[in-house]
Amino acid sequence: MRMRHLPVLLAGITLSVSAFAAPKDQWTLPVNVKKLDNGLTVVVSEDRTSPTVGVSVVYHVGMRLEPRNRTGFAHLFEHLMFQGTPNAPKGVFDTTITAGGGRNNGSTRPDFTNYIETAPVSALEPILWLEADRMKTLDFNEKTLKNQQDVVKEEIRVNVKNQPYGGFMWIDISQQAFQKWENNHDGYGSFEDLENANLDDVRAFHRDYYGPNNAVLAIAGDISPQQGFALAEKYFGKIPARPTPKPGDFSEPLNTAEKRVVQSDALAQVPAIAAAWKVPERGSRDQAPMAVLAELLAGGDASVFYQGLVKGREIALNVDTLFGLTSPWEYNGPTLLTVFALYKPNSSADALLKAMDEEVAKIAEKGVDDATLKRVKTRMIADWNNKLESFINRADTLAKLQTLWGDANVVNKIPGWIEGVSSADIQRVIRTYLVPTNRTVIDRKPAAMLAAENKASAAPTNNAPAGATK
Repeated sequence: MRMRHLPVLLAGITLSVSAFAAPKDQWTLPVNVKKLDNGLTVVVSEDRTSPTVGVSVVYHVGMRLEPRNRTGFAHLFEHLMFQGTPNAPKGVFDTTITAGGGRNNGSTRPDFTNYIETAPVSALEPILWLEADRMKTLDFNEKTLKNQQDVVKEEIRVNVKNQPYGGFMWIDISQQAFQKWENNHDGYGSFEDLENANLDDVRAFHRDYYGPNNAVLAIAGDISPQQGFALAEKYFGKIPARPTPKPGDFSEPLNTAEKRVVQSDALAQVPAIAAAWKVPERGSRDQAPMAVLAELLAGGDASVFYQGLVKGREIALNVDTLFGLTSPWEYNGPTLLTVFALYKPNSSADALLKAMDEEVAKIAEKGVDDATLKRVKTRMIADWNNKLESFINRADTLAKLQTLWGDANVVNKIPGWIEGVSSADIQRVIRTYLVPTNRTVIDRKPAAMLAAENKASAAPTNNAPAGATK
């Protein structure tokens, strides 16, 4: 979310992939894990096909853990991590990486904040030095804080306030669907909260959540596990562990009554809906079926909703799904499966939802035929493998899975989980989760359209017979 220019195993200290029996034709990534004495978990995946590396440092903190009355603070802090340290002033981080042809970025999600780089392997040691340097300290000062508060506010103006639909399919829908503040506040933040953030907040957040024991470092590419672990020890090994606040209970049950909300949008040209259902907990046996169901419903032009709502009934203009701000595999607290669709102004949210319910009911009753299920799963596994082709994505995925699941080798398990989903699994998750009582809907209408509807509904009704009045 930052607005920028943007298998050799060490006995006793590594986790082996051999414990997981992958299908014979599956692409299995080497995953080697070691925890340093200070608590930093290091993951290395060797691949000598290119003299480059991908690096990811993931901190186990995100929007869900930001301080109350400081909405948007986790994201603001992500920006501050690029503003320099006493040893490497502002600009050094970016120029060191990009000057050699590399690139870097960061993002904030409900359960984690990640910092990613890719570069020639010759730049690996400078990158690790820089990451360790900003893990130790930042250049805390009023000028930098004020500058980044302004940058984040501008990002909100560009991405939310001055955009049609304004991210309502993840910001507003979460506010309506969840009950606990940790799950339903705006992770972009209010201008008031962002402006009230002070240097004490910044120092405390870095102290509490940016210690090595609350982070995972992953390196993928042209490096052996022994080399990667040794470099991690060299640059991070002497950073002391720091106490990390114990997280609260973010869990929420499924909703028990449907919620419908109508919103006005001054910039939208056509109406849209976001229909969201709370999904299974991470690690539940229903997680993989829910992921496959989402792909079945709205994954591309062959999906059920595209064929049924866009091409068949010609009600919707497009249809897509999202899992909060992440993916079906990268959450650690409550999240939503959200269907987002633009629909034709001569139709209605009721018609669209009715059509969706009818398509879902067919699957719940009859299941999914073998050919369709195979097509959907093949597409998902292909997308999963394609994403992991790049070293930067590979490192980042390993770091996030180690952070959230405590097991980076989940990267090799997910294709098997997808492959194992049956038609009966799909029917079960539909009947459990995709029920109206667990659904939250926002009907987002162009302001002029909504005003005209309100005016029409407010006009007095004249039921007198013709000729009775003049």
